This record gives sequence, structure tokens and C-alpha cells, in this order.
Amino acid sequence: MRHLGEFSGLAGIAERQFGLFPTPGPGLREQARDLMGVLDLTAADARVERTWTAGDLAGEEVSWDVGYGPRTRAFVLRPREAGGAVLPGVLALHCHAGMKWAGKEKIADAPEGPSPEVARLRAALYDGRAWAAELALRGFTVLVPDVLGWGSRRIPLADMPEQAVDGLDFSMSEADRYDVAAARHEHVLAKYCTLLGTSFAGAVAGEDLAAAAYLRSRPDTGRVGCAGLSGGGLRAALLGAFDPGMDAIAVVAMISSYRDLLDRHVSGHTWMLYPPGLTRLCDLPDLVACAAPRPLLVCYGERDEILPLSGMRRAHAMIAAHYRQASAGYTGIFADAGHAFGRPQQEQVFGWLARHLGAEGGVPWR
Repeated sequence: MRHLGEFSGLAGIAERQFGLFPTPGPGLREQARDLMGVLDLTAADARVERTWTAGDLAGEEVSWDVGYGPRTRAFVLRPREAGGAVLPGVLALHCHAGMKWAGKEKIADAPEGPSPEVARLRAALYDGRAWAAELALRGFTVLVPDVLGWGSRRIPLADMPEQAVDGLDFSMSEADRYDVAAARHEHVLAKYCTLLGTSFAGAVAGEDLAAAAYLRSRPDTGRVGCAGLSGGGLRAALLGAFDPGMDAIAVVAMISSYRDLLDRHVSGHTWMLYPPGLTRLCDLPDLVACAAPRPLLVCYGERDEILPLSGMRRAHAMIAAHYRQASAGYTGIFADAGHAFGRPQQEQVFGWLARHLGAEGGVPWR
């Protein structure tokens, strides 16, 4: 293995001793939730901070308290002409992408518009589009929250250890400097989570579960789904596994078998992808398939730079097998794409969500 070299025999010893990637039995959802330490959180004291209109969209910035850290900020986007009509809801989940200065702003605009750093990221990953806003125009209530470590929930530089902030390049923008420090700090956050009996994934999933419950509580929102790219795709997959109220789950450029990641594809991913001990319980596609029998869409990029094609194909076969047993609806799409969520895939996901959540489809509010 490229990044273990002559120590690669560690993998074989561990697999023989612990029986890694076993075929899971009944109760995987509950076992995985306990193992990952998914936090039980609520979006308490929710309030509207400001409202705006921009073109055909109506926007709100809302906030709530999950019990620790600063208040979570989120955008709510709806078609301007929808008024108070009940629309299907989508929890739009921002990516990781090595950018923690911004969270929700990566995929949705406030009145101030995108920063240069966000515009650069959107050009690289989203074909320049604020896709959550575009989805709202298709007839959805779209909630875009920050989550632990990003945006309104980011860790202040003053609270990071010296190793994270030493030697920062002050010729860079404040946002870019922060992202360098945050990358150095993520392993520290993961260590704290592990010591506290949770995991980085378990803490993030707890916050996303609270956001989903808030979205369902809104009187202007009906059935609810979720979607995201990369780290946002992992968040969507975990919501599908742990939230039985999630009616449709769309995951973009995130899912591979763990066993195929082992050779040279481990280092490029967030600690969220590696909850301690999970591989002794199942492989990642097994957990993703806990969404059954609810509709699940997984988009795979055949040119993905950080996921192996063999792992994506294995994941597709595993998820499909689970869904066949449940006589349920899984769609796996392999596209000639890299690690991105470009406009062609966005249109596929928008249409799929409209079909499964009951939106009228097309662009009915323009």
C-alpha cells in the first residue's frame, strides 16, 4: 500500500484478527449509531435573523442553539412567489473541500453575494452555480445549515493549538489563512470527539439530525429529503442511515467501499469518513444502504480523483444488493465526471428529488 510501504502487512493482520468489513446482521442502524456516538441534539430557540428577496427567490437567515458552541446559522430559500404554500423540503449539505471559513455560503448566497474564495470553490466544484438556490427555484423549501467546524460553527484561531496557527502566510486572505489552520486542526477536533465517546462523524450527524427536525417543523414544508457533494454527500448518507423521517437521499461523489480506499486513497479524506471501529461492524456501503426502503440516489464520478473506481463499483453492487432484498428504490449513476457536482449532475439530482418528494418539477416558480 502506497502510504504504508513496508508496513502494509498491518492491514492483513488487522483484517484477520478483527474480521473487518463483515456482512452486517439485523440492527446495523442502531449498532452504528451507538458506535459512532451520534449526538442527540435539538435545534432549540430557533429564530429568524433576517429576510431578503433576490430575483425569484425569498431568503431567510435563521439560527438555533444545539447546546454547545455559537448559534448555528442557516439559510432558508424558497421561490419568491410561493408565499406560504407548503413545498417539499431539502436539506442541502455543504461540502468539506478544505474550506471551513465558509459553510452554507458555498452553495447558497446571502444578499452580500459570494466571497472571492467561495466563487473560486464554486467554479471548481459546482460549475459556478449556487446549487441550493437553483434547487429552491424548482419548487422546494431548501435549508442550508452550517455544521460543526464550518462557517458560524468554525473553531476560532485563538482556540487552536500553536501547531495549527504557527507560520501562517499573512499575504493570504483571512479566509485562506483560516482554512490552512483548520486543516491542521481537524485531527485535534477528531481526537476530542473520540475521547468524549462520540466521533467527528457522530457530532456532525447529530447537528444535521437537529437541522432536519427543524426543517420538518416548519409549516411551509412537507416531505423532506437531503442532498450533498463529497463531505456533504457523507452527511446525506448518514442522515439516510439514521433519520427515518428522511424521505429521499441523494449522495454525490462520496461513496466507495472502505476496503478499496486502503491503497493510496485514505489521506485525501476528512476524519468524518473514519469513525473509529466502524469497519469492525460493516463496510461503508452497508451503512449507506440502511436508508432502505426509502429512495436513494448515489452519483459516482468515473474520473473521481480521490475515490477509486473499483471501490465505487463495489459500493454500487453492495447497495443494489441490499435494496433488492428490501424491494426498494436505489438508483446508482456513473458519470464521466471527477470529484464535483456539475450542472448535468445537478439537473439529474433536482429531477430525482422532484419525483420522489412531490415537487412539480421543471422551473415552476419563474
